[in-house]
Amino acid sequence: MTSEITLIVNPTAGRGRGAHAASPAVRALRNAGHHVRTVTGADAADALLKARKAVEGGTGALVVAGGDGMVSLALRAVAGTGTPIGVVPAGTGNDFARAAGLPLGDPAAAGRLIARALEEGRTREIDLGRVGERWFGTVLASGFDSRVNDRGNRMRYPAGRLRYDVAMLAELAALRPFRYRIALDDGPEREIEATLIAVGNGSSYGGGMRICPQAAMDDGLFDICVVGACSRATLLRVFPRVFRGTHTTHPVVTVHRAAKVTLAAADLTAYADGERLGPLPLTAVTVPRAARLLAGV
Repeated sequence: MTSEITLIVNPTAGRGRGAHAASPAVRALRNAGHHVRTVTGADAADALLKARKAVEGGTGALVVAGGDGMVSLALRAVAGTGTPIGVVPAGTGNDFARAAGLPLGDPAAAGRLIARALEEGRTREIDLGRVGERWFGTVLASGFDSRVNDRGNRMRYPAGRLRYDVAMLAELAALRPFRYRIALDDGPEREIEATLIAVGNGSSYGGGMRICPQAAMDDGLFDICVVGACSRATLLRVFPRVFRGTHTTHPVVTVHRAAKVTLAAADLTAYADGERLGPLPLTAVTVPRAARLLAGV
């Protein structure tokens, strides 16, 4: 099967890896007989506009080369349309690709996987999270982690990921629990004190931090990780375990499963797929089989 497909690139993803990754992926797709139209987004709004135009125009598939931010934009374009999405991981985090079991660090392999999936008509139906009109594929974060993002985004220096390390140290110095109101599915609203609450459609965020290690993209449910009120010393003991996903056994951590979660707290911003979503309160719902991912078996 051959088709015309659209590949959208963020040239700045992963400090230029987005543009670099596109070339071997395009070669793999063209070698398989596909006509590939490559478009570049000047910024997030332009990328989303071009992706939506391609989908509305009947592209055979939307393939994205970039990191989690670009994948999130592409998911917003294809969600609920039936147009399949392919992912060539080329960012710094690549948490969507990691959760979906896609090849990391090998754009040619990612391109060949997409080409085979197109040839065989093979897609994996995955769930997406939705908050209002915004879709997300990995994790919605609120609390300590979103405060680190807020602070890091306000800082002009240092550059790169070091900025967020500095922001984390500053937020640790000011650590305090947040008073949340939370409701799961159609259950009653409860007040709790928590350091953070993460809502996982996928398992990780922040480049491999397995905050919701058991989350699956095709079970129709979120995994909701609640890190309760704790001291700086406790948080520093729990934090390294997040990379292995073993933090969930610590007494300060609880995990819930639900198809809908409502969160409210004063002065907290939510982030989803690493991008600013907006202030709480919000309600996130799972939309089963919202997207068709071009993937392996």
